[in-house]
Amino acid sequence: MNSPWATTAANFLADPNKQLFIDGKWVPSATGERIETFNPSTGQLLATLARGQKADVDAAVASSRRAFQGHWSSFTPAQRQQLIMQFAELFEKNFEELTLLESLDMGAPLMTRLRPAKNTALQTILYYAAQARNIGGETVSNSLPGKVTSMTLKAPVGVVGGIIPWNGPLFSQMHILGPVLATGCTAVIKPSEEASLAILRTAELLVEAGLPPGVVNVVTGFGSEAGAALAAHPDVNRVAFTGSTGTGREIIKASAGNMKRLQLELGGKSPDIVFADADLDKAVPGVAMGVFSNSGQICFAGTRIFVERKIQAEFVERLGAYSRTLKVGDPLAPDTNLGPLISRRQLDRVLSYLDIGRQEGGELVAGGRRLGGDLAGGYYLEPTIFSNVSNTMTIAREEIFGPVASVIPFDTVEDALALANATEYGLASGVWTTNIDTALKLAHGIEAGTVWVNCYGLVDPAVGFGGYKESGYGWKGGQAQIDGYLYQKAVYINVG
Repeated sequence: MNSPWATTAANFLADPNKQLFIDGKWVPSATGERIETFNPSTGQLLATLARGQKADVDAAVASSRRAFQGHWSSFTPAQRQQLIMQFAELFEKNFEELTLLESLDMGAPLMTRLRPAKNTALQTILYYAAQARNIGGETVSNSLPGKVTSMTLKAPVGVVGGIIPWNGPLFSQMHILGPVLATGCTAVIKPSEEASLAILRTAELLVEAGLPPGVVNVVTGFGSEAGAALAAHPDVNRVAFTGSTGTGREIIKASAGNMKRLQLELGGKSPDIVFADADLDKAVPGVAMGVFSNSGQICFAGTRIFVERKIQAEFVERLGAYSRTLKVGDPLAPDTNLGPLISRRQLDRVLSYLDIGRQEGGELVAGGRRLGGDLAGGYYLEPTIFSNVSNTMTIAREEIFGPVASVIPFDTVEDALALANATEYGLASGVWTTNIDTALKLAHGIEAGTVWVNCYGLVDPAVGFGGYKESGYGWKGGQAQIDGYLYQKAVYINVG
């Protein structure tokens, strides 16, 4: 691929032995050990990463604490806003290079990232830049005797541990960097060992934007080592984590040591409900991409597709036909819709669910094969649809994290609502109908952090996103997220 940003990315990859970013400098891990990371589209070695462990996390947290208590604490809201704006300018200028690194790292199709993802990421950064000047307490009337003035102040919580997933690292980091920089906190970021390159490159841009040393540190490594050490660290005040529900439970346990604040975006098995009165010309592609975007590797993927029985046959036929128009292939090719899964381990996991789906009686109507030929070296899987699935089957209950859809029939609005809520998860949901009464009934009744009506996957930074039940808690975006990086204190002044 011939372009200036491809050349810059190649230069970044020319030194494949990436280090830790601590206190504004690139440093080796304390042990000198390294991790291999592979290109999922070819299965070939892409780079090696420093294997950060407890000692490295200790050093990074100490750096962030020094920055929090030092020069960074003197930055005014206007100065923090200006720094975020400078970073946003550099992020936009280098977005194509960052996206290429992300595509090489985790297999997302480049073209799907260059267009809407660029706008979404930039809008997110700019939202937090605006919030830097929007932080304040209030004066409060009291009933105390004498002349006492009372007010509330808001202050940054301190050091934040940000644990980033591999399925969308560029966007995910913005929901840590944004509120950290806006509120005056500092951060230690632990990217996934399977997709760290774009995060490391972002660290370079933060330095270029003028960020003081220690405000943001990056420690690569395994979740069981660096991630666990960060979650349990006694000098970390807040942890923001996106990942599996199982790991989320471990982070909750680890947070008890110093009562860390937590924001957890965990697993999902989201319902996407299609009524007979829906506009199928919009619903079919909307539902399909609600499952298959990013090769199904999205926490809020609408993998449980509930279809009103009277249109089930037509919908399944149209959904299958649409899925066969999607090109699975090289993520750098301009016409690719779906790239590979992140790793051989994830591919094997998803394939095992396809076997389970067949064994439990699901009707395979599309896909179901690993792709070979020119794609044999990568971890490619056809978009897959099972029909006549029951809500109790394994493929309808467990998060697969791959391009696998389960179509489940229903008869009434009440049936749809009961089926949608019959899960331990509650991350997101979709409803397709032209009846406003039906839409509002489902919007109020579905137990999920987000309800999309006649659309799927839209996220705005001012509105935000969060989970319910075992899909986690805390909010990403909106004023609620800013408040999560601040604590409130009451001030009483006796002026009499």
